[in-house]
Amino acid sequence: MIIKEGKGILGVRLQDGEDLLDSIKTVCKNYKIESGIILNGIGMLREVKISYWNGKEYLTELVKDPVELVSLQGNIGTTENDGDPIIHVHVALAMKDHKMIGGHLSGGKINNTGEVFIQKLENILLIRKKEKNGLMGLFPA
Repeated sequence: MIIKEGKGILGVRLQDGEDLLDSIKTVCKNYKIESGIILNGIGMLREVKISYWNGKEYLTELVKDPVELVSLQGNIGTTENDGDPIIHVHVALAMKDHKMIGGHLSGGKINNTGEVFIQKLENILLIRKKEKNGLMGLFPA
């Protein structure tokens, strides 16, 4: 992982085989990001888990083959109790036949390279709390 920070924005270059979500969490811990915006991400992924919330639970699909990461965006919050980072991102992925799929990213490894830009939020704390429907709701503070 290669990271460059400037004026509250981090440019992150991920290497082949790195876990995307774990890497973003590591960046958050190392750069003390409690709240942030994942501005964008591009590259390639493999072993991708994308999910769809049906109102009761996440339905998850595994895409083993490499796919182009066309778009990644989301936010970074923290848990109410321990301040652990919670990464909430959605993706658009292009298959080798040029068809698109997407949804909530539940997991995936970098295939070749990944490029992600994160903006730290100042004076806004994004807290995630479990709601009755099972989702971790966002509560700006």
